[in-house]
Amino acid sequence: MSELHHECGVAAIYHLESPTASRLAPKEGPEQISRLMPRMLLDLQNRGQLAAGMTTFNPQRDSVLSTYKQIGTVIEAFRLNHPAKFGNIMRDHAGRAAIGHVRYATCGKNDKDHAQPFERYHGRKWKWYTMAFNGQLTNYRDLKNELLTKEDYYLMRDLDTEVIMHYLSYELRGDDRPDLVQVFRNLSRKFDGAYNLVFMNGNGDMAVVRDPLGFRPLCYAIDGPLFAAASESVALSNLGFTTVKTLQPGEMVLIQDNQVRIERFAEPPAPCVVAPSIMAKSPDRVTPAPRPGSEIVPQPAARTSHCFFEWIYFANVASTLDERSVYLSRSALGKELAIQEHRLGIIKPDYNTVVVPVPDTGKAAADAMAFELGVPSVEGLMRNRHIGRTFIEGNNRVDRVRMKFSPLREVLEGRRVLLVEDSIVRSTTLKSLLRLIRERGGAKEIHVRVACPPIIAPCFYGIDMSTVGELYAPKFMRGKVITMEEQQAMARDLEADSLFYLPLDAIARCIRLPQERLCRACITGDYPTEAGEKMYQLALRKHEDKDGDGNGRTYESAGQGCS
Repeated sequence: MSELHHECGVAAIYHLESPTASRLAPKEGPEQISRLMPRMLLDLQNRGQLAAGMTTFNPQRDSVLSTYKQIGTVIEAFRLNHPAKFGNIMRDHAGRAAIGHVRYATCGKNDKDHAQPFERYHGRKWKWYTMAFNGQLTNYRDLKNELLTKEDYYLMRDLDTEVIMHYLSYELRGDDRPDLVQVFRNLSRKFDGAYNLVFMNGNGDMAVVRDPLGFRPLCYAIDGPLFAAASESVALSNLGFTTVKTLQPGEMVLIQDNQVRIERFAEPPAPCVVAPSIMAKSPDRVTPAPRPGSEIVPQPAARTSHCFFEWIYFANVASTLDERSVYLSRSALGKELAIQEHRLGIIKPDYNTVVVPVPDTGKAAADAMAFELGVPSVEGLMRNRHIGRTFIEGNNRVDRVRMKFSPLREVLEGRRVLLVEDSIVRSTTLKSLLRLIRERGGAKEIHVRVACPPIIAPCFYGIDMSTVGELYAPKFMRGKVITMEEQQAMARDLEADSLFYLPLDAIARCIRLPQERLCRACITGDYPTEAGEKMYQLALRKHEDKDGDGNGRTYESAGQGCS
């Protein structure tokens, strides 16, 4: 739903010196490879719409690094609707290498100063660098306090991106050009949380770094002398790369001395010992056996914590993350919903039943569910994609829903609607949407089906939900596994005829990765890192003290920063 905000996205591109140019290079030549960066960022626009920017490298320019960033979408920031202005930007910032970023902020100001990449000037080229960041450092408070106890350190912005810059600058100190693999190895021993980084210095060295647990996706591709990397595969596939590879957790791509190397800078950390939760626990529910073809593929024993929300919500449906298709994962969720529908027998689908997705991330699951049930999947809700962000933000929740969605009365009137939603976080938008479908759409019945288990715990790894009080499900649940009675109470509260969620174990089956390789903290309350668990206990205490009402973020009360 629109009430859960997207992640940031990072990208990098580099045309190495070569007697031949890549077939994918722009017609202007390798020195203009930076022209491809806005195109890459457009394909990452789903991950952030508040700001966009890039830094380019050109050794023939007085300023070998040049950064351009603006508030707004990629189209707005790079003036793509104004060819002359876009051409001027590309000419002024031309280069054979570039890093880029699209931003959605979990906190921090929405101004140009907070847009990325961040550039740090220095008289020595290998200390003059630029970087962009996707993720969130869970131990930001400790890192910040450690910095501020040192003499003459200060922070211009209360952001973990700036803290990363300080620690990175410290690792680059001295009179000798440092080993960048060792630099990021040292940083990995200090950082807790999710961090994908793209880095480039005045010597033209580039590093693309994925954190040891692999919270956020990161992939790369090579075509002759052309290298590119991005948060999602679709940004590379749409450039014309035919082979896109996953950068494994704890690995980095290093471009140095006109060569591309894959280096391991960190091993996955030891499993986190989880403290007993304040929330009560209840036994796992019995779930059906996996359908043929949905068995989990055997994987290496390395521990990872891939955010499952990337597959069910955040990522572009055309992307493949860690060798798992986003579209096929969402389709599998829909099949699981159909299995649950048959097992629970809440309704008997008939000729008057239609499946309706909540646009856009619910569509793949809705289509698959409808096929399994043998009923139509129809677009009973049309999304208005042409309303600007500023126009919407100036209205209350009900008005925003009315402007954003148009129910098709011709499709919905008198029908039993199975409304497929990817998740329920805060419920405020969903309540307004159900009212809209019933009043303007004329639906006879509305049965909500959620292609995700209940969200019961905050996220401290970059998703904009950080207090228990702002979440919908914990207001009804006594334990970590939802009961039929609790789902019925939710349905009454939402004014739906029925509601059910997918069980916990469905996520791993549908993504086809073992549970221990996924971060499922927001649906289990079990966090993969020590700092994450500490933040959760703080959030629970804050909630029990009646302070966690959703008006303040847990990481803000704890001094926690964000990208």
